Amino acid sequence: MSLTMLGDLTRRIDRRRGACALIAIKERARSKTRLAEALAPSARIELVRSMLAAVLSAAGAAQTVRQIIVVSPERDSVPTEIPVLADTGKCLNSALTQAHRLLRELGCREVVILPADLPKITAAEIDDLVRAGRTGGFAIAPDTAGVGTNALCLVSERPFCFQFGLGSQRLHLQEAQRTGLSTQVVRLPGLEFDVDSPADLDGLDEERWLARLQA
Repeated sequence: MSLTMLGDLTRRIDRRRGACALIAIKERARSKTRLAEALAPSARIELVRSMLAAVLSAAGAAQTVRQIIVVSPERDSVPTEIPVLADTGKCLNSALTQAHRLLRELGCREVVILPADLPKITAAEIDDLVRAGRTGGFAIAPDTAGVGTNALCLVSERPFCFQFGLGSQRLHLQEAQRTGLSTQVVRLPGLEFDVDSPADLDGLDEERWLARLQA
């Protein structure tokens, strides 16, 4: 399947009131390489696909979300009805900045940024994040350690410079302050839990799809 072109996205974008969810994911074979010691390559790819499916499902069920777009170098298992914006793989922050600019140009004022490795995220948590963003223009969901960023909600027509990477929570808070947005910090279990290391797999033992990988 081909990636979504600008004209196609313009035709498909839903301009009704509600948030647009941008879900970012790397090329599947290059994702979660830190899990290589715990999972074989094929199992790791299936884990990545399963986590993405969980995030897509939660976003699709969220009452506040009207459009879902994936930012990725490939379509892979993404359903055909979901647009995929091409990411060259060089820089996630650059790809998100470009996607955010495009959505603003298309009239999308509310944008939710979701990584694809939040396997326990729920629709209700996404709704809480969006509603928090609506109160001041910016909401952030930190990781369990409180130093990284697991999700963002922007309710603004202004440009925003994404800062995913080491110490991203502090950098995102600084960027929000620079752009004049009032910050809400949202701490919820499904937003805090991501999978970055073999130790994180212990938190997935009860997940049905992880059991399939270990069979």
